[in-house]
Amino acid sequence: DPLAGSGVRSLRFLKELKKNKIKQICVNDFKDTFPQTFQEEATRNKLAASKLIRKGELKISQEEASLFLLHETGFDYIDIDPFGSPNPFLAAAVARISRDGILAVTATDTAALTGTYPHVTRRKYWSESLHNYLMHETGLRILIRRVQLQGTQFDKALIPILSYHQEHYFRIYFKVVKGKEKCDEILKLQQYLLFCPSCLNYKTSVYNKEVCSCGKNFSFAGPLWIGSLQDQKLLQVMAKNNPFPEEQQFLDLLTEEASLPIVGFYDLHQIARKLKTDVPRMNLVLAKVKGVRTHFSGTGIKTT
Repeated sequence: DPLAGSGVRSLRFLKELKKNKIKQICVNDFKDTFPQTFQEEATRNKLAASKLIRKGELKISQEEASLFLLHETGFDYIDIDPFGSPNPFLAAAVARISRDGILAVTATDTAALTGTYPHVTRRKYWSESLHNYLMHETGLRILIRRVQLQGTQFDKALIPILSYHQEHYFRIYFKVVKGKEKCDEILKLQQYLLFCPSCLNYKTSVYNKEVCSCGKNFSFAGPLWIGSLQDQKLLQVMAKNNPFPEEQQFLDLLTEEASLPIVGFYDLHQIARKLKTDVPRMNLVLAKVKGVRTHFSGTGIKTT
């Protein structure tokens, strides 16, 4: 946990996971007072930090996050959860994540990823954004591709197993698979999303300039990840074993969405506005088009 803040996530790991589930947890923050603060919080949570340190199960550091990662030989799980963009910490995190490890990445600079500041998207994420009803999905997929590019230079294929947008942030968990061939497969799934503002048609393409069947030019977002955002089996296990009632609805929604792993969605309000008609009932449309709901929009539908 290289950007621990108060250390609450690591404290939850220590308290809530079964004994011996984690061999060692390394918690770090650059604040001068962090080592003392973390030990005080551990004591408040009835955890004997000094005993865990002696046994080698806990290591507390106070370094710049990237240096902290690079001073270690490697980790099975790294959580990059900064304020703003994760970019400054990706190189060190990818260098130190192990084969078959899990890299978790958070981005809170949602305005840069959803088209509010297109020049920032180009500069930070090497991609073109779209500011429309699809912006949260395209923003998430742009972020995934940006992290994956950091991995491919180390021959590490970063495959999303859980990714979502919620409130003011994007969150992605990648499984790390080593190998040049796997990296090549990843790169083939980095394409463009083409969107027609005139008729609301959309498609993925290796090209960023095409004409829609209605005769208008497509707008585009990307390059971005067009592969699956979730591991459906993982989500099913999470939804089944989730102990937190307040999260159940969201997990169930992600599980439903993962059953149809396609890029993009249609928004009923946008279609109704375009056709100058009333918005139809969601359940009626879902049944007719064999669609599923999406967590990106309360009025959105994913369907083939």
